[in-house]
Amino acid sequence: MKQAPTPGTIQAIHDQPFPDLVRRAMECHHQHWNPREIQFCVLDALRTGNCSEDCAYCAQSAHHTTELKPNPLKEEASVLAGALQAKAAGATRYCMATSGRALREGPDFEHVLGIVRAVSDLGMEPCVSLGLINSAQARRLKAAGCAIYNHNLDSSRLVYERIVSTHTFDERLATIRAVRDAGLQVCCGGILGLGESVNDRIHFLHELASLDPVPDAIPINILVPIPGTPLEGMPPVPPLEVIRVVATTRILFPTSRIRLAAGRSSLGPEAQALAFLCGANSIFTGEKLLTTPGSEVDSDQALLRNLGMHSEGRVG
Repeated sequence: MKQAPTPGTIQAIHDQPFPDLVRRAMECHHQHWNPREIQFCVLDALRTGNCSEDCAYCAQSAHHTTELKPNPLKEEASVLAGALQAKAAGATRYCMATSGRALREGPDFEHVLGIVRAVSDLGMEPCVSLGLINSAQARRLKAAGCAIYNHNLDSSRLVYERIVSTHTFDERLATIRAVRDAGLQVCCGGILGLGESVNDRIHFLHELASLDPVPDAIPINILVPIPGTPLEGMPPVPPLEVIRVVATTRILFPTSRIRLAAGRSSLGPEAQALAFLCGANSIFTGEKLLTTPGSEVDSDQALLRNLGMHSEGRVG
């Protein structure tokens, strides 16, 4: 078992002069990845709203009064139509999420297993985010063709305890262990802009680095303040702070995918380009990410062309 870097070591990486941080991140990225290639992922909300959990950032919580309209589980045909469209647009991973604390055994879980099988048969990587799951459920997802399971830690332990009261940080870690034990890849990241300090960000990265093995993919979300949620008035995260986290993450996790996820469009094309230079090599593309705005595929492809880059499986 490789020993995780200490918070002090992570802080020293994060706080070094910006030119040195960028150079080191770029060298690490070039060593392990094709720096001209970006993975396209599409996120599909299989079920939205009426969530029992009270996550302070989320429009889907039944504890908050937002404009989100709840929707039941999607039919398989609708999901497959979206997956085919995503594949045609250059996406290689199709990510599917359900609202709620957990997707219990029974008809709903069987329905999602069928969707996973169908998406896998299309030649795409199915990724699901179904809340808290146990080892038996994780094994069933793996057998159905699921490639990767998303379960974010969101932030450091102390921040998490301030923004959620209906489940614990340790429950999230237990789900990640169940997923890993079943042989699934782990997608686990966080959200910037929850009111956390730099020290909180350092301890969040330390939590990720302490996972054994470390996550295969690390999504970095930027809070999109939603009216009606407790965090609706949070100020925007300065882009250079996001870049520091991206670069530090690349140095700490050289072989993990780093995904710019929710809130990416708030960075603008220049900051996104800098994030790519510093090691981000995956994005969520599409006009909507669950309940927040996304970025059009054509716009993302145009940005990559302007940078002399391309999505996976495409050249030029």
